[in-house]
Amino acid sequence: MRQVVLDTETTGLQSSEGHRVIEIGAVELLDRRMSGNNFHTYINPQRDIEEGALEVHGITLEFLQDKPLFSEVAEPFLDFIKGAELIIHNAPFDLGFLDMELNLLESRSGAIEDFCTVLDTLELARDLHPGQRNNLDALCKRYEIDNSFRTLHGALLDAEILADVYLAMTGGQTDLGLSFQSPGKQGPSSLSVSKSARPSFRVLLPSEAELKHHEQRLDSIHKEAGQCLWLELENEAV
Repeated sequence: MRQVVLDTETTGLQSSEGHRVIEIGAVELLDRRMSGNNFHTYINPQRDIEEGALEVHGITLEFLQDKPLFSEVAEPFLDFIKGAELIIHNAPFDLGFLDMELNLLESRSGAIEDFCTVLDTLELARDLHPGQRNNLDALCKRYEIDNSFRTLHGALLDAEILADVYLAMTGGQTDLGLSFQSPGKQGPSSLSVSKSARPSFRVLLPSEAELKHHEQRLDSIHKEAGQCLWLELENEAV
């Protein structure tokens, strides 16, 4: 199973007002493990950055002047996410900006969901923790994930943090048959565990010799310490 945890930074809050993407960060998960194969780029938006956005991410227009345009990074970005399940916190925000950027290309590459499926972790968090705060900082606190080094937002940093949050929210296991529905046509995000996918374990019973050695060890502890709680529990169970 290939998943890509994704985040973006932008020049402002509304793509409908002409704001642009200035950073993309994406972290690859293979079978629910971080592979170390990430995608990260800054982008020259060719427009000013709102003061409010600058306070959030600290990325200046001066810093972005020599960075590539979105048209230059679109193809490698789409190749990276193609066929994966995208994991995004508040997916409509990022998808709105990315789809707008794709629509501005001469090639008219379509929409992000033409290339992959999407899981919105904000919707998942709301299902798991109704009525509570479910932003990334709140989830980090809830799942005891250290984000104290996060003084400013950054696409790659936030994607890495979200990967930890997502794995914690969904059990932290590597492969227990977890499956998720994209919040698109199939309705709200849901979490289900397939019983047939649960691992089976072989039970090994102790031999007669092992049982005898166990009893001798408990007797030895009782003689040396004057008390053996395990032995007392075994006697109570008989």
